[in-house]
Amino acid sequence: MIRDVLPPDVVAVTFDELGMDESSALASLHPVEAEQVDGAVDSRRHDFAAARACAREAMRRLGIPGGPVVRGGRGVPVWPPGVVGSLTHTDGLRAAALAPADSVRSLGLDVEPHGPLPDGVLGAISLPDEAAWVDAARGEGTAVHWDRVLFTAKEATYKAWFPLTRRWLGFADARITLTTTGSDDRSAAGTLRSRILVDPAAVDGGPDLLELRGRWAVRDGYVASAVVLRPTGGDSVAP
Repeated sequence: MIRDVLPPDVVAVTFDELGMDESSALASLHPVEAEQVDGAVDSRRHDFAAARACAREAMRRLGIPGGPVVRGGRGVPVWPPGVVGSLTHTDGLRAAALAPADSVRSLGLDVEPHGPLPDGVLGAISLPDEAAWVDAARGEGTAVHWDRVLFTAKEATYKAWFPLTRRWLGFADARITLTTTGSDDRSAAGTLRSRILVDPAAVDGGPDLLELRGRWAVRDGYVASAVVLRPTGGDSVAP
C-alpha cells in the first residue's frame, strides 16, 4: 500500500519485511540513536528503533552506507549525506521511504489507521473549506474516511516542507485538495495538492514551495499519503 503512493525510484521498507523483533531492532540502534530515546516509554523506543531499522535496509538497497538517523529539529530525521527520506509509524505498521538526494529533493510519507478522526479533531486540523468538503464527501456514502485522508495529507506535506524551509507549517498553513482516481469496496486511491498559504521560500536554493503534489491510498486498513519533490522543481510522484 505504501508503494502505491511512491514513484519507483523511492525505496520503501516496512518492519514486517525485515524478519526482526523489537528487541533486535533496539539492539541495532547506533549509540547516538539509542541515547536519544534513553528513558522513553517502551512503545516510543520500539517505534523509533523499528523505523530506523527500516531506514537502514532502505539505505542498503540504495547502495548507501547504513549510518545513524538522529532526530533533529522538531523531531525531523537527519539523513546521512546523499539520501533523503521519511519515517512513519502507527498501530501495527512502521516504515521508511528513502531516495537518492540527486533525484528527490524532499519527501514526506504518513500512514495512519483508516478510521474516522476522534470527535473535534477535524476542526483542529482543517481550514473551514476543507472541513466543509469532508462533510459533503461523507454524505456521498463512500467507505473512505476523508477526515483521516486529509490528516495524512497534512502530515506528509509538513514532512516534505520542513527539511527545505526549517520553518513550522501549521495545519491552517496549507490548503489540501483531494481527488479520487479509483476505488472499490476494499481500497481507494487518488491525488493530493497542497497549496502553501505562508511564506514559501526554501533555504536549499531550490524553487519556492508554492504547491506540493502527491498521492494517497487506502488499503488493508490503513491510509497513506506521500509528497515527493524533485530537484528540478517538478513536484510529482508520477513514475
